[in-house]
Amino acid sequence: MQLYIGNKNYSSWSMRPWLLMTHAGIAFEEMQLRLSWDDSSPFKKTLHALAPTGWVPLLVDDGFAVWDSLAIAEYLAEKFPAKRLWPADRLQRARARSLCAEMHSGFGELRNVFGMNIEADLTDVGARLLAEKPAAADDVKRIDAMWQDALAASGGPFLFGDFSIADAFFAPVCSRVATYGLPLGPVAAAYAKRVRALSAFVEWADAGRAEHDFLPEDEPYRTR
Repeated sequence: MQLYIGNKNYSSWSMRPWLLMTHAGIAFEEMQLRLSWDDSSPFKKTLHALAPTGWVPLLVDDGFAVWDSLAIAEYLAEKFPAKRLWPADRLQRARARSLCAEMHSGFGELRNVFGMNIEADLTDVGARLLAEKPAAADDVKRIDAMWQDALAASGGPFLFGDFSIADAFFAPVCSRVATYGLPLGPVAAAYAKRVRALSAFVEWADAGRAEHDFLPEDEPYRTR
């Protein structure tokens, strides 16, 4: 399988299936492309030749393309049932899917205001934006409550006990927590720290820091 991803420093959507597959030990070939909005760029041309969306992440398995991070996660869960990428319990599995769907379709303010930027320290920016953007602050509060509830029900160390698709989906938020100094209660903050300590996360983050590829459209708070 080939997994097409964007810049590791910025591409939160790419991080999800990459982290999931790497942590689970699912073999794949990484196909990294430099992010671009330009339809004439190698990024867009390569992806449009494989799928209609023109965006990452994109999984290609024996010539069959699967786009969208949630669709990729479901495809992998079905293809590798022994990996138990969803919780084994039916109710917990439904709850995990609910959380992933909420992350997938919601939290627009959090994503727009606090773009993923692994190599930057934007804690001062984070404090200012939390005061200026109440909807983004509300998203952070919802994340805090969501994580606390899931961890209390499962007993941890991850949202549903063992690492699952749900944790992969919230890993980019764990990165944002560190970049912007987002306020969380002790339970949620400890969880975010555990995710960032995973070997797969560390590998991704180290690669993101090593890119040194400044993309102005992904850096609204810096000029270089």
